Amino acid sequence: MPMTDLTMRVQRFCAERGVHIDIQYFDTSAHTAQQAAEILGACVRQIVKSLVFEADGQPVLVLCGGDRLVDTTKLTALCMAQTVRKANATLTKHATGYSIGGVPPVAHATDLPVFMDQALLDCDTVYAAAGTAHALFAIDPHVLKDMSRARVADIGAEPQRGRTT
Repeated sequence: MPMTDLTMRVQRFCAERGVHIDIQYFDTSAHTAQQAAEILGACVRQIVKSLVFEADGQPVLVLCGGDRLVDTTKLTALCMAQTVRKANATLTKHATGYSIGGVPPVAHATDLPVFMDQALLDCDTVYAAAGTAHALFAIDPHVLKDMSRARVADIGAEPQRGRTT
C-alpha cells in the first residue's frame, strides 16, 4: 500500500524532530486497538489510542493504551474544565486533520493540548496510527511523550465489562 499525504505528514513531522519511524502498511484495517494488536501480533496495551475530547468545547488529545478507557472525571480535572466529552467525527477531523481510526499522536492540523496516560510508559515499544486505519508505526513511548509534548497523567481506567471505547 503506498504512502499517502496523511502518512507523509506523520513521517515528515517525526523526521523534522530527528525521530526515524518505519510506517507499516496493511491491507486489513487497524481501526480499533484490538484489530491493530492482532495485525501486529502485539499486546493491546501497546496500541496507542489517539482520542479527541472536548473540554468546555475545546479539543484536547488523549493518548491511552488500547486496553484502557479514558477516565473523563480525571481528564475534566486535568483540563480544569466544567465538562468533558468525546469529540464527534467532525470535530476530530477538523482539530487533527485525520479521521477517527487513523488519528496519529502527532502532526495535527491544529495545536492541541496532549495528555498521555502514564500506563503507556510501562511499555518498551508502543504502536500508533500513522494517519490512516491501514498504517501504523512503532515508537518508544518516552520518545512519543517528548515528541507530542504530552502531559503524562493517570487518566486511564480499566474497562468495564462489555465496554470497548
